[in-house]
Amino acid sequence: MSDLVPVITPTTSIPETPTPAVIFTPVERIVRLGDLGIARENLRYGEPPDDDIPTLAATLKAAGQLQPVTVRPGRGKKEQPFMALDGRRRRLALAILLEAGDIDEDYPVRTYVETDPARQAAAVLLTNTAVPVHVADVIAAIGRMLKSKLTITAMARALGYDEIEIKRLAALSGVAPAALVALKAGRITLRQTRLLARLPDRQEQEDLAQMTLDGHGFQEWRVSERLDDSRVTTRDRRCALVDPRAYADAGGRTETDLFGELPPVLLDPDILTDVWTRRARGIAAVIEAEGISVHVTAGPEPELPDDLEALGYVYGGSLPAEEMVRYRAQREVFNDRTEKARIALADVEHPDVADLAIVDMIHARIASDQTGCGGRVVTTMVLWPAAEAGVEVRCYTPEEPEIDDGAEDAAREDARRTSAPPAYVPPEVDAPEPDTEGVNHALHAVRTDVATRGLIRALADDPGAALTALIARLFTVLVRRAHVTRTDSALAITASGFNPANSRVIEALDGDVRRRLEDRRTAWEASGETVIAWVQGLPHGEKMGLLAELTAISLDVREEKTFSIRRSARAEAAELAALCQADITLHWTPDAPFLQPHSKGLLTGMLETMGAEDERAKTLRKTELVDWVAEQAAQRTWAPAALSWAAPIDADQGAPHIKDQAAGDGVDEDDEGAGAFVVTAEGEAALNSAAA
Repeated sequence: MSDLVPVITPTTSIPETPTPAVIFTPVERIVRLGDLGIARENLRYGEPPDDDIPTLAATLKAAGQLQPVTVRPGRGKKEQPFMALDGRRRRLALAILLEAGDIDEDYPVRTYVETDPARQAAAVLLTNTAVPVHVADVIAAIGRMLKSKLTITAMARALGYDEIEIKRLAALSGVAPAALVALKAGRITLRQTRLLARLPDRQEQEDLAQMTLDGHGFQEWRVSERLDDSRVTTRDRRCALVDPRAYADAGGRTETDLFGELPPVLLDPDILTDVWTRRARGIAAVIEAEGISVHVTAGPEPELPDDLEALGYVYGGSLPAEEMVRYRAQREVFNDRTEKARIALADVEHPDVADLAIVDMIHARIASDQTGCGGRVVTTMVLWPAAEAGVEVRCYTPEEPEIDDGAEDAAREDARRTSAPPAYVPPEVDAPEPDTEGVNHALHAVRTDVATRGLIRALADDPGAALTALIARLFTVLVRRAHVTRTDSALAITASGFNPANSRVIEALDGDVRRRLEDRRTAWEASGETVIAWVQGLPHGEKMGLLAELTAISLDVREEKTFSIRRSARAEAAELAALCQADITLHWTPDAPFLQPHSKGLLTGMLETMGAEDERAKTLRKTELVDWVAEQAAQRTWAPAALSWAAPIDADQGAPHIKDQAAGDGVDEDDEGAGAFVVTAEGEAALNSAAA
């Protein structure tokens, strides 16, 4: 704009040297309409009124004046007392209302009076030099315009904005008044205001906004969960099998979000369920033809006979070595076919190819589960929707009948002969028989007591032998699961592997350690040696690796209740984590089973913490949000700080502070709206400023 020269009066002096910056505060003043003219230095002075001036007049009549006019004092008798530097179109619109008799010359006009010549020149060249109105005032004004029967098109033409922007703000004009008060006060953001406006109950909007004004914070996760009760979006797990075209062809309707923040809403979830069920039943028919009963459900688990047993992950040592090898191989095949099914589903143009891939995946799951249960036959299966592979599979087999005591030994022997190799019986080293001739109990106790103490000293003086003894004992307890009582072992060391009830093995974490130990068991059995002899014969590196695995599998820092904090155990875990530089993300990131128990507030907090915050994600259904967080965590190789045993860093040292998102009390300062009016850092929007 260097070619534009401001009009400067002869009395204006231009300093030759820079002067310190001075902050001017514009003075707002109410002036009579009859005392307001248009300054000649206005860049559009003398231009005829454009066709939209009457529409602007109608908006001023309906909503009042939102933006003050920038004026300077009049000069001489030929000018009005105040001359508009910025606001020509508004002055012309007010003239139309004056001519129509809607207002008179005493109509009060809000102005900013500029007396400094330099600022007068800037006001000529720059529009919107005045402080903009708050977006809450804009929303309220548009609501008044709607009540005055002004159309969206008319308002857009008058205000100089796209119709979609006016539609978005008009949609917010029906929100509870307390919400606009909270917005203007900075207690909630524009995004949170849009979230409130989606609630169908206006009184509920008012109550939540008033709670925020009263200082209780805005728990937006509760609003999101309230909305989830009646909304199904394209992130629903059923949509993995049902693409948008198939849903629309079946008569399903879709509603897109006006603000562009939420995924499209599927207005006919029953149609979605029907389409998913039909396709899933087609897949199930292939399995049923093989003699397996298949239940297809998009809802809760169906009622099944009481004599069925669900199959799942098999722990190391639960099967003979050869069967465990086959089971692990089948699990790898299943994982590979699951990935192929996911890729095939991405090609919506070839659903038949995807269905065949899903059938292959189900066959792999059957083979894996049957191998894991010792060859028992899968007779029943349940299919649920799944976000990635289309269906989630769970296999069932009849429970094994109870055998009475008289026939139990024979049945067990028959089972060993037909389905499993004989149980491994390890060798034992010959030990001297105790001399009990003429020795009573007290004397025997004394002898063995002293002998024990002598061995203690010898073992303490030989670290290598002590290391062998420790590893052998841990191996016997944790891997062989034998000789766990005092009477069956020379060493009184006891240990237990981490295996809490109602929990799961995570294959990339403890599952990998369990596989290693199972391989160790196989190697020991093949050696034909005692545990101590086998451990002693291991190379030092192998011996230390085995010790690390045995020690690791015995770790247990689980806490069942929030009030049952094991502080000493936590302190030890922090030390161990520092020693081995533990980082869970090297092997695993949060998956759906881990994320499912978290509230929506905690899940959205995870997205914010990992730098993946997305306004659309905050209004997803719970299952959709779980899948979204798992996907984002995998992309970023991220895990929450709660999964780290690292000692906390003092805040004074610059450690990042993570806010508790469950409370939802804070206001997102970065939220400035989407597709609406230009909003400043203070949450204000410019309006009625399209004049020069």
